Amino acid sequence: MSSFKRLPTILLGLICLTPISSLAAESGTGPSTLAVGETLEDFFTAAIDFSPRLRIAEENMNIGGAREQQARGQLLPQVNANAGVSDNRQRAPDFFGNPSLTEFDGERYSVTLSQALFDWQAWSAKKRASHIENQLESQFFYELALLLADVSDRYLSVLQAQDALISVASEMDAVANQLAQIQSLFDVQQAQITDLRQAEASLAAVEANQLKLQAELAIAQESLRTITGIEVGDIYVLDPEISLPDAENNIQYWVQMARENNQQIKASRYALDAAEEFIAESKGASMPRVTLIAQRQNSNLGFQNALIDETETTYVGVDISIPIFSGGTNRARISEARSQQNIAENELRQIELEANAQVRSAYLQVQSSKLLTEAAERLVESTQISSEAMQRGFELGTVTNVDVLNALRDQYQAERDLQSARYSHIKFLLLLKREAGVLSADDILEVSSWLVDPETQSN
Repeated sequence: MSSFKRLPTILLGLICLTPISSLAAESGTGPSTLAVGETLEDFFTAAIDFSPRLRIAEENMNIGGAREQQARGQLLPQVNANAGVSDNRQRAPDFFGNPSLTEFDGERYSVTLSQALFDWQAWSAKKRASHIENQLESQFFYELALLLADVSDRYLSVLQAQDALISVASEMDAVANQLAQIQSLFDVQQAQITDLRQAEASLAAVEANQLKLQAELAIAQESLRTITGIEVGDIYVLDPEISLPDAENNIQYWVQMARENNQQIKASRYALDAAEEFIAESKGASMPRVTLIAQRQNSNLGFQNALIDETETTYVGVDISIPIFSGGTNRARISEARSQQNIAENELRQIELEANAQVRSAYLQVQSSKLLTEAAERLVESTQISSEAMQRGFELGTVTNVDVLNALRDQYQAERDLQSARYSHIKFLLLLKREAGVLSADDILEVSSWLVDPETQSN
């Protein structure tokens, strides 16, 4: 395929990555100078240049293109030039039978052109190399889509850990206020020691949870840095007012899209085509080869380098080579090729089954996360109302301190569950599009449009 010969930037543009690179260039935050990332585009641009897996896939694609060119070259005219200069001494009896020594310089120059007229093995090798080139290109694009989805997943994991940490900090303030209120009541002997100890235990539990979430945030940031090579700065956060989209169409639509567009499936199909061509190539070793040969030669040397008058010889002919017996090598090669074809067929079937299962799972998870998000939104509202009611009831003496602390715990846990559901929905949506083979920069830029500058949000 011709696309492999283009520059990597053009290759990335084939799946609409050019907008991401352009945004980074316009902002002056290219991967070579960027030390800290803030936007989603920053991390994508850095990951594309940083990823060893992507570089390996790209070089494999380049190798596939080079091998296809090599195989094609065997079918094109071959031109060879030869030159030979020699210092010769010849001893031979003269006319009278006396020994005679002749010294002379010998020269021989030739140009030979050969063109394959019929070579089934070389032709099949060229077609097989073309299929392998397409296979490696599909694998490159799959690695690229995999990288984009992975960066998105890790970026969202950092956001989720940040939001959870903010939520637990608010919970700590609320529990601390409740503890201070109980302490003041205990000081005037209007609260029992058990209430005070319960509030202190609740605050300690929140503090422990905060430490755990701080560790999770550090791990998430390190995971994002590992795949992109840049540090995590004040990254853009998910706008809480954004309404997340659903997965359009039904599950059968996405299964069909995966069957047509999944890059792994495409790569496996090309591998099967290459295996079938290998059978034809192996059979071609037993077929005749017909080659056109044209030669022009200038020489003053004859048989056994004997000195002759300088001659010019032009030769045009057809060479026919017919293999008769190769010791069973060709038959064994055909047997090997058939086994490789069977392996390729089963690998294709396995990948199709796995892609089908992954698409179905991702689709159901998108639908589930959407429902969970809606349920979590209602739960947040109800727990907030319940917490406010419990606080008011505690002030009036109608509910206990335990009821208030439980209500606070439920309120903030519901907030974190809502955040988790929203992030999971985005991750599953990107996973669905990746496995369906339709993930593009438009989808990534859409996710980026849902993120806002944290300073703008705070204002």
